[in-house]
Amino acid sequence: MIRGVIERPEFELAGVRVFDPAKVGVDAGTLVGRPPAGVIATDDPYEILALDADCVIYAPIISQAIGGDLRKDLQTVCELLSSGKNVISLAGMLYPYARGPEFTSELERACKTGETSVFGTGVNPGFTTEVLPLVLSGVCRRVDHIYVRECADFSGHPSRLLIHEMGGLGKSEEEYLKALPTYRGAMRDLFTESLQLVGAGLGVTLDHVDVSHEYLLADEDFEIQAVPIPRGTVAAGRWTFSGMVGGRPLVTIECVHKSDARRVTAWESPGYAVRVHGRPSVTLTADEDWVSNGITAAAAFAVNAVPAVCEAAPGIRTFLDLPVLTGRAAGV
Repeated sequence: MIRGVIERPEFELAGVRVFDPAKVGVDAGTLVGRPPAGVIATDDPYEILALDADCVIYAPIISQAIGGDLRKDLQTVCELLSSGKNVISLAGMLYPYARGPEFTSELERACKTGETSVFGTGVNPGFTTEVLPLVLSGVCRRVDHIYVRECADFSGHPSRLLIHEMGGLGKSEEEYLKALPTYRGAMRDLFTESLQLVGAGLGVTLDHVDVSHEYLLADEDFEIQAVPIPRGTVAAGRWTFSGMVGGRPLVTIECVHKSDARRVTAWESPGYAVRVHGRPSVTLTADEDWVSNGITAAAAFAVNAVPAVCEAAPGIRTFLDLPVLTGRAAGV
């Protein structure tokens, strides 16, 4: 995201907050392998709050997946909004209404104080689980069911925190099951926002969300970039979230996470699929090359949202409120 901002002539990087002590005091450009940008990284949140900035892209680890407290993210976002800065969040908040009136009222109060907007985004959840299904539904005169599936191969992903601590890959079965209630709660909260947003886009409110989960153990020792996967440890997981209306699923999201798809061949192959069942039905499928870099895609989607979020009316904004978000031609 730092690269995306400093490479776009219509943007000016105002500040960067970091959490690694080794990064404090380093020029933001240097941090991302670019020429110096003239912005020095800080670990002081009050320096960020004091900045005269139009928008903050808030992209922390989703801490509740490892036992953290979503309230801390809410507090930080509200402080930023109240200080007069619009916020684009990659820590949920795609459809805050799904988290209840207390959560949304705090966001709305902060937006009113700062005359600002908050917008949650991402790739999954986000683009693949909300934008694409709703776009495809536009060619259907009636929608009976939407099914979205992403199968991700994490063999080349560099983050131990994401892959092992949050995703549980490489953990013993005992460790995994002990942490599973925390994973389940975090995943349910995150994807309930996606499901409720799609439901709202289709004109309905979901009754509730069902969650199911399976996992597979490695039958041999191997390593991926982030962690070793010893034999007998968790090598893959599959989550299924179903948004129910009138006793039947209206929207189903399936997420398959594989440590290494070459070694874990069960379930689906890496790739993406969305099927809108209705009149007519429409299906879009893609293999593992459908996006060349998911991390870069999530970052770009957030950066591309900045102009629309800054121009939006104050308050909670979702994909249903903003215009189509597009990239920019090279060299422009």
